[in-house]
Amino acid sequence: MYNKFGQFIDGKWHQAEKSETYDVINPATEEIIGKASKASIIDVHKALSSAEEGFASWKTKPAWERSKIIRKIADLVRERSEELAHWMTLEVGKPYADAIAEVNASADIFEWNAEETKRIYGQTVESRFENTRILINYQPVGVVAALVPWNFPIMLAARKISTAMAAGCSVICKPDVITPGSVMALVDIVNEAGTPPGVVNLLSGDPAEIASELIASDITKKVSITGSTRVGKIILKQAAEKVQRVTMELGGHAPFIVFDDADLEKATDMAMAAKYRNNGQVCISPSRFYIHENKKDQFAKIFVEKTSKLKIGNGLDKDTNLGPITTQKRLEEIENLVEETKASGAKVLCGGKRPAGFNKGYFFEPTIFDDVKDDFKIMKEEPFGPLSPITTFKSFEEVIERANNHEVGLAGYVCTASMETAQRSSELMQTGMVAVNTPFISSAETPFGGIKQSGYGREGGSFGIKDYLNIKYTHLGISG
Repeated sequence: MYNKFGQFIDGKWHQAEKSETYDVINPATEEIIGKASKASIIDVHKALSSAEEGFASWKTKPAWERSKIIRKIADLVRERSEELAHWMTLEVGKPYADAIAEVNASADIFEWNAEETKRIYGQTVESRFENTRILINYQPVGVVAALVPWNFPIMLAARKISTAMAAGCSVICKPDVITPGSVMALVDIVNEAGTPPGVVNLLSGDPAEIASELIASDITKKVSITGSTRVGKIILKQAAEKVQRVTMELGGHAPFIVFDDADLEKATDMAMAAKYRNNGQVCISPSRFYIHENKKDQFAKIFVEKTSKLKIGNGLDKDTNLGPITTQKRLEEIENLVEETKASGAKVLCGGKRPAGFNKGYFFEPTIFDDVKDDFKIMKEEPFGPLSPITTFKSFEEVIERANNHEVGLAGYVCTASMETAQRSSELMQTGMVAVNTPFISSAETPFGGIKQSGYGREGGSFGIKDYLNIKYTHLGISG
């Protein structure tokens, strides 16, 4: 399936310099989907040269011309949504309907940035001197290394590629080895839309090796990474050597707070939508459930009832709600965390094991725990899977303090009927994003990112493009 692709450099697909490949696995069947091209250091340097030349021409292209190409990409992504969704379901394992939704969201991101490129506004400041003028404008930062994870491969690639293009930058996109085909298919569309050679490049292969070589280059001026906090720290140390601009969206461990006045039917619907998207393999997935002590038993009962109705299966089956965990390694880590949580004293309300009836595939039952304490490992380390630990609280001040008692701060969720409680919770929660009475956080028009060890910088909204631009200030004397 990967034969038509490879390394995308200078506007064309090439096989890797050394013709090396690696296997890509379907997590639902454990079968090899195909062999993807594996880049060598030679390929990395070819891509860097290509991106450098692409930037030289793209940065001078008028914003309205950039906009037309980016908008064309959005249109083609929508036209080819079924093809892109099929790639994602095969590689990630997510249900086909969820994959279609991700593709449509990716098209929205390209459309949004097609408009943003026309709205890079400068500024004129009144000078204190009669014969000078103060001009402030934005210029593209340069070649961008875009490091894309496996859980939302097309949407996260779309964020980085479209924003870089809108700002006037060129980009080298590195997909994860788990999901190369999804991003390759997207880059193929980017090329079909008329993107000039060198503006968008793709390198497939060993993540650490490629990333290190890209960051070590003087050509790379910015790094955009979505990944774990551990990997983000490594990238940040490497980028510091070159003082490169870095945007990091790293790990989360989102608190989900249900106050005493919340509607539990709505709260559990909200929990279902937020928790089980991509089987909990989401950086903003709620993973610490704080339920008011007066509502805990009823919340848990309804949550378990709804969770138990979810159908586990191959994402290509139309009635599947939950696909497999994406990798064998992730599955084993989830199993180990479940056993450790049980050993610590938690009670399993549902799930807790691999489902019966599957001879192949990395499947795991959605699992809800009760009687969880704040010092359990599951409350400290992001489970990144379909695990929901429930604990209780008594007061507003207590739950906000406990929710904030973590090194990361990406997203948080609040369920309440009180406007005052909603507003105070949002103001006091130490996260970059808060969802109140809704499970939805991410959209093209909003800034996505966190604080503390969840990273810095934002992707999306009118703020996202600023991270791809340098500020240029000119003090202009107009006489003599």
